[in-house]
Amino acid sequence: MNVIPFFIGIVFIFLHLMANYLLPAERIKRLIWFSFSGGLAVSYVFVYLLPTLHQEQANIEDKYRALAMESEIYFVGLLGVVVFLGIQLIVRRNDVSHKSSFWVAVAFYTFYNALISFTVLSGDVVGVQALFYSIAIGLHIIAVAHDMYREFPNEYSKKGRYILAGGIVIGWIFALTVELNPLIKAIVFAFISGAMIFNVFKNELPNEKEIHYLTFAIGVFSYTVLTMSLKFFFEW
Repeated sequence: MNVIPFFIGIVFIFLHLMANYLLPAERIKRLIWFSFSGGLAVSYVFVYLLPTLHQEQANIEDKYRALAMESEIYFVGLLGVVVFLGIQLIVRRNDVSHKSSFWVAVAFYTFYNALISFTVLSGDVVGVQALFYSIAIGLHIIAVAHDMYREFPNEYSKKGRYILAGGIVIGWIFALTVELNPLIKAIVFAFISGAMIFNVFKNELPNEKEIHYLTFAIGVFSYTVLTMSLKFFFEW
């Protein structure tokens, strides 16, 4: 039995529960950390997510091509961006109570985590490849947890982090027990990819006043070089 999905699932749960304890307490060190993780996230988008979206579009079976325009998967990714932005606008609306905003955010991010967990743990990647790509997802999870904590510090610490970690468990169980049609899996991957791309560029990159550019560049190029090298030598 492949133990890697179990290991990855446990790590994802741990990161959501302990994210704010893992981040540096000092502001400068924290900004450097986010600059580096933001660099890794941007690299992950360009060297894995976008190529995989292209591959998923190319792999649509002939029986579904009657309605194909060679862009459906990208449209689903775009829908993920639109939905993610809409939820964030609802959470930050002035006419919505703080409590209501919190529960809307928790409901969406729990669903978001379940889709991420399902996509990662039900994928075809295994071994070192799965662990390597999961590093980028793990850093993304920390960024999501930090955003929630920054927006709702008390509520997230007391309730939110446990519910969001539960989303990881739901996706994990679903991945281990349900086998979806390849087209449905591609749609789920495209939707969550769009949401993730939006989140990376909107929330994970520090603004120009806070970013530590050298650290960001190191994150981008180190992850890119490692990914491309592993793809070349192991034919991923």
